[in-house]
Amino acid sequence: MKKKMIKNTDENIYKNIEFDKKSALAARKLLKSKKKPTSIALEDETIEELKDLAALKGIPYQVLMRSFILEGLRKSKKAA
Repeated sequence: MKKKMIKNTDENIYKNIEFDKKSALAARKLLKSKKKPTSIALEDETIEELKDLAALKGIPYQVLMRSFILEGLRKSKKAA
């Protein structure tokens, strides 16, 4: 996979993101049959930023989006 440079001028926002590629891919395989396709409307710029960050992490951008959603859900549950 060709790595892209982040186009966002504030590159520091990504420095604190940790992503365990092996765990994500293992979870992807375990949950493969349990996932249901859905759609979300995002701006082109947001999609490009996701693709750039995913390329840096060496994972598909859909997997990165899913991990962000799941992380947000976990944090919301803890806060509630």
